[in-house]
Amino acid sequence: MEEEGIRLHNLKPLPSSRKPPKRVGRGRGSGHGKTSGRGQKGQKARTSLRTGFEGGQMPLFRRLPKLGGFKPVSRTEYQVLNVSDLERFDVGSVVDPDLLVRMRMVRKGELVKILGNGEIEKSLTVKANAFSKSAIEKIKRAGGIVEVI
Repeated sequence: MEEEGIRLHNLKPLPSSRKPPKRVGRGRGSGHGKTSGRGQKGQKARTSLRTGFEGGQMPLFRRLPKLGGFKPVSRTEYQVLNVSDLERFDVGSVVDPDLLVRMRMVRKGELVKILGNGEIEKSLTVKANAFSKSAIEKIKRAGGIVEVI
């Protein structure tokens, strides 16, 4: 008869890889007799304790604050400015992130979004990474130009 080789129906673990279960309470000769490896007296000798039990002390998992939601990996963080903040610039000037950094209105290297809070009367060319619908409407109504970069 030919040898089949290793197949699912004839797989067996190596003899050294499987330990027999510990049989407690089976006499002194077993090494786990009498108190069955639980020591002498006390709560842990008599009954099992739930995971995380600290003897009545407030457990660690209740001492720590709950996690407040999560931060999505793909979220885009913007520094926001309102159209009312753009009122300080001269008529016809080009407002871009570099100018806003020089004026210390935003931090360098971060994305800028213009929101529509307030009013704008001046005609400006505004360049930013994002705009709200109301901001686009107000800038165009004042005769300005909106450019998304």
